Amino acid sequence: MTIPFNKPYMTGNELTYIAEAHANGHLSGDGPFTRYCNAWLERQIGSTKALLTHSCTAALEMSALMLELQPGDEVIMPSYTFVSTANAFVLQGAVPVFVDIRADTLNIDERLIEAAITPRTKAICVVHYAGVACEMDEIMRIAAKHGLMVVEDAAQAIYSSYKGRPLGSIGDFGCLSFHETKNIISGEGGALLVRDEAKVQRAEILREKGTNRSKFLRGQVDKYTWVDVGSSYLPSEIVAAFLRAQMEAGEAITARRLALWDRYHAWAAGHERDGRVRRPFIPKDASHNAHMYYLLLPDLDARSRFIDAMRVAGVGTVFHYIPLHSAPHGLRCARSSGSMEVTDRVSGQLVRLPLWLGLEDRLDEVFTAADAALATL
Repeated sequence: MTIPFNKPYMTGNELTYIAEAHANGHLSGDGPFTRYCNAWLERQIGSTKALLTHSCTAALEMSALMLELQPGDEVIMPSYTFVSTANAFVLQGAVPVFVDIRADTLNIDERLIEAAITPRTKAICVVHYAGVACEMDEIMRIAAKHGLMVVEDAAQAIYSSYKGRPLGSIGDFGCLSFHETKNIISGEGGALLVRDEAKVQRAEILREKGTNRSKFLRGQVDKYTWVDVGSSYLPSEIVAAFLRAQMEAGEAITARRLALWDRYHAWAAGHERDGRVRRPFIPKDASHNAHMYYLLLPDLDARSRFIDAMRVAGVGTVFHYIPLHSAPHGLRCARSSGSMEVTDRVSGQLVRLPLWLGLEDRLDEVFTAADAALATL
């Protein structure tokens, strides 16, 4: 591809900080760079506690452990999401219960959640698709009414908000990703956000292989030992050092991504008026982060022909999720609540366009290729 779908961005300070981590003599986790990133997230998002992890998958697994799920317990979630959203709970013996998505935002349809609740339901896991907020007020109301916990899969949502509240800070737990395709990156990486102070100590223990090592490092105990289940969820200082450089430039990165997104949105307006595509929808209560720009084409055949034409033109475009409710393991270990009509339709229509820093000077080439591809549909 002459214009790839994704190209990881570096600010220029990443390698300097990695060398500094090496000079510090501390490359394993929870050194000064990790502590910087945790504190940055707590300030940026307003979370009681942020714990850097080696991936968003790890953060989701930690949230599942924090819920103390028992085999057969149920967690309500969308099917139009990455497999980690469901796997985290399946690993604890829980059953994902899939609910259809809204046709406008492609987020979980909050109007369908209560119908999916049973005596075995323990939590709702929402996914802020494309960095656009779910209807969190209604979801939190439903959760409070039924005594359920809420996990925010905010993998795509750093710098996004709902009614002025940063995503990841509204539910009981928030899970972030710093994968190379996200807005700020560390190659692989993530974070768990904990809202309730009373749950922080257990989160630290789970993250440190089930030990109370964090209390030992703070001088609260004279030795540390095995006190609970857990795993090694923390990243190395090399990952945290890279991430610090990205965090320092986070606002500038987001501003440039939003400018690219706005150019896409203006270009696609004409094609939407002509009925060729549907553009992303941003609710008035949501402030998004330009994580991605996507188009909804008429059907699977049109989407496939568009991707093929763009590939021939040298532009990388991709579809997104195969719905989990139709995946082989989803059929074995999960169930759907009601129709999944919107999910099934969208999964065959959606195409993601390139959006990375440095694309600014080549975006007109993308438009030219896309214009030609759409004209043939």
